[in-house]
Amino acid sequence: MSKVTDVVEELVTPILDDNGLELVDIEYVKEGKDWFLRVFIDKDSGIDIEECGMVSEKLSEKLDELDPVPHNYFLEVSSPGAERPLKKERDYQRAVGKNVFIKTYEPIDGEKSFEGELKDFNGQSIMVEIKIKTRKKLIEIPFDKVAAARLAVTFS
Repeated sequence: MSKVTDVVEELVTPILDDNGLELVDIEYVKEGKDWFLRVFIDKDSGIDIEECGMVSEKLSEKLDELDPVPHNYFLEVSSPGAERPLKKERDYQRAVGKNVFIKTYEPIDGEKSFEGELKDFNGQSIMVEIKIKTRKKLIEIPFDKVAAARLAVTFS
């Protein structure tokens, strides 16, 4: 499946670059009997529906020309939403000071899931301040041990 996402990334990147937009993530997944190709885009000031529509239209034309997807599928181009995935080093750097949710490949201090404030990212490790009952604890997570990470919405 990653071959499809690689081809889609090659096709969509020039469209995004020409319009000052950023590629956040690409998913190619089967849900029930249907296949979905999802492209998540953003920019510093936020993305709007017209930009999503424009990218969808231009990408759809390129996909029709090249036909890299072996199944019928639904193309969705959208914002990553409030719980934006953290994929690239730049994503982590921008998320310093924000609440994040991180899952690891293996346990760290006996846990594989962490939610708290991202305090620092140095390219090698992530420092997250988590709350344990009434106290706070700083956890260092090696970057290469991160299975998945995203911004986390908190309600006070």
